[in-house]
Amino acid sequence: MRFLGNIEAKTDAKGRVFLPSTFRKVLQASGEELLVMRKDIHQKCLVLYPESVWNKRVDALRASISEWDDEGMMVLRQYMQDAEVIILDGNGRFLIKSEFLAAAEIDHAVRFIGMTDFIEIWAADKAEQPFMSQAEFSSKLKALMTGSGGFNPFVAAATTPPSTD
Repeated sequence: MRFLGNIEAKTDAKGRVFLPSTFRKVLQASGEELLVMRKDIHQKCLVLYPESVWNKRVDALRASISEWDDEGMMVLRQYMQDAEVIILDGNGRFLIKSEFLAAAEIDHAVRFIGMTDFIEIWAADKAEQPFMSQAEFSSKLKALMTGSGGFNPFVAAATTPPSTD
């Protein structure tokens, strides 16, 4: 499942918005019906997870926290409290609650950005400009792709001959 795209849309007076058809097609092809929306923990945007992706993330978080870890349980509680199940109506619309709109500083125009296995929803004006300069993007992407010490895991995986053991 891969979401790809940068699509602008508008909320109606009630806060409803159409999930872009390209994203709906990905969901349908993957057999996903439910989405989970939560406020992003890093940026002023909202995140939509297909149910299977959400479940994997919650399972990983839950597995890392003991029920006897008060602080960990507070983190889990906050993470879950800020989430909501989203069901698309027959037209592909869903409601963004006013508190979520406010948290993401969304007025009327939104921008959906496909982020591989999830979708971000931004206030359109905040997602118009690049998130970083071209030079910074190039530098950070190069560092990510080459890994530490100049090792490129993508090239190594593609060029390493299979074991003959």
